[in-house]
Amino acid sequence: MADIAHISGLVATGQHPAPFEHCDVVTTTTHKSLRGPRAGMIFFKYSDAIPDIKERIDMAVFPGLQGGPHNHQIGALAAQLLEVATPEFKEYSKAVVANSQTLAKTLQDKGHKLASDGTDNHLVLWDLRPHGLTGSKLEKVCEGASISLNRNAVHGDASALSPGGVRIGSPAMTTRGCTADDFVKIAGFLDRCCQIALKIQAEKGKKLKDFEAGLAGNADIAALRKEVHAFASSFGYPGL
Repeated sequence: MADIAHISGLVATGQHPAPFEHCDVVTTTTHKSLRGPRAGMIFFKYSDAIPDIKERIDMAVFPGLQGGPHNHQIGALAAQLLEVATPEFKEYSKAVVANSQTLAKTLQDKGHKLASDGTDNHLVLWDLRPHGLTGSKLEKVCEGASISLNRNAVHGDASALSPGGVRIGSPAMTTRGCTADDFVKIAGFLDRCCQIALKIQAEKGKKLKDFEAGLAGNADIAALRKEVHAFASSFGYPGL
């Protein structure tokens, strides 16, 4: 079995190896790199080893895990899968990976450490431990600057409750029209968030509750937020 929830859009367009030839069951969400509605899909392969695989999956899903089907999601997914089959979506997927790699390289050029020393997909996992920061602190600063990412554990963390990194994705801003040059700017915003977090920690101490006290009314965060808003406002939203 394989779960390709994050990479299904990349798999569908040949930007990431597919697991289907190796697996009896493949599961995925449909709202991440596939860029569809919030839903899920389960693929299965008939074989002599598991001749009743369809029945097993159906009985496990309904009524055990799922209620009635939502027809608006089914229709939205059908429309999105039609788009996924187009050359334009393949170009989008290529851009997602290219932008993610640009973001990764720019952060590294600025002296930051990344898990796996880079990325081959749409995600960048930034290891903040060399800076003496936790992901929770950088997440708070980025939130104040109107940048969406999330704290995330990295290899070697003792506890997921105090994660040593943050996870950054490229699909959303690629969808809005960002190019590699734009992701260089985004990396610059993230670098500044890190510097702000280090400054607050130096002034307030390492405890998260003390750190949070330094966020309210912080002039550096307010100034960065204005720049981020000005940058983001130059890109549209899907359908607008």
